[in-house]
Amino acid sequence: MVTATQKASILVVDDEAIIRKTLSRKLMKEGYLCTEAGSADEAKARLEERAPELAILDIKMPGKPGNELLSEIKQSHPETAVIMATALTDIDIVIQCMKEGAHDYIIKPFDFDKVMISIDRTLRMRDLELDIKRYQQHLEQEVKDQTQEIRRIFLGAIESLVFALEAKDPYTGGHSRRVTDIALAIGQRLDLPTDMLDDLRWGALLHDVGKIAVDSAIQNKPGNLTPEEYGHVMTHALVGPRIVKPVANERVLEIITHHHARYDGNGLNQGVVGEDIPLGARILAVADTYDAMTSDRPYRDAMHPDNVISEIAKCAGTQFDPAVVGAFLKVPTIEIMPK
Repeated sequence: MVTATQKASILVVDDEAIIRKTLSRKLMKEGYLCTEAGSADEAKARLEERAPELAILDIKMPGKPGNELLSEIKQSHPETAVIMATALTDIDIVIQCMKEGAHDYIIKPFDFDKVMISIDRTLRMRDLELDIKRYQQHLEQEVKDQTQEIRRIFLGAIESLVFALEAKDPYTGGHSRRVTDIALAIGQRLDLPTDMLDDLRWGALLHDVGKIAVDSAIQNKPGNLTPEEYGHVMTHALVGPRIVKPVANERVLEIITHHHARYDGNGLNQGVVGEDIPLGARILAVADTYDAMTSDRPYRDAMHPDNVISEIAKCAGTQFDPAVVGAFLKVPTIEIMPK
């Protein structure tokens, strides 16, 4: 792991020499150790010489493009974090890259301040992932018969991280706990078995852990988001499962991945529709929406709970699963009132 006094090594991959060298010079002035590559083949040679902590890959390059190089890096050098460099026209490719393991993306032409924010955020997320992985390996070696306890310890540690992150933001403090309470109240009305309620609890507590990779300036923007900004915020549903994957089961990962999926299939980059959306994610969608709408946000004041309940009821069959909405409407108001 890179220490507080030691800057990370970064591989800058771009076929345009002036862009590559300019970015490298600026990063070296910030204390990073930079190497360069003008093609995928040259990048692979640099990686074999010494795998860096971070690679910045241009998507559009002659020969093998950056999105194809990404999959090779994640397979051969899994501890190297990756940021994609892209034009706005490549945003669909970027989303696919995030699904395949990229940690973030930066837009050309570069705003160097935003590049530095992305690098800092990505390296912190990489450290967290490696800490989880190494600690898990250590505990599994030491206590092979305590799998459930290991899982509980890890998930609890990540839960604490989520609460710490929320505590720094006046608009999201306590959000995950409130969403969890509402989701469990809905799950109980649906008579979910104990194991599904347990997975729902963890999925709800950890559903926003991926926001560690979201630019806080965009997240707290006091106005409407652009489509590009909204797409960036929504990447947290791709990043979150990757963070908790070493210790969470498949059902928890699916809840986190799909908690923004719309029942009618009209969500951003949505791959599942209706009953194919995991039940826990359908429950979480309602709970998350209720708490978000009844809480203050940078761009609006909190709505009255009665008005929010009415809005959710209107969206049954479109945004939300009608059965889940029906269960939500049966939950006593005292159990879902903002705390």
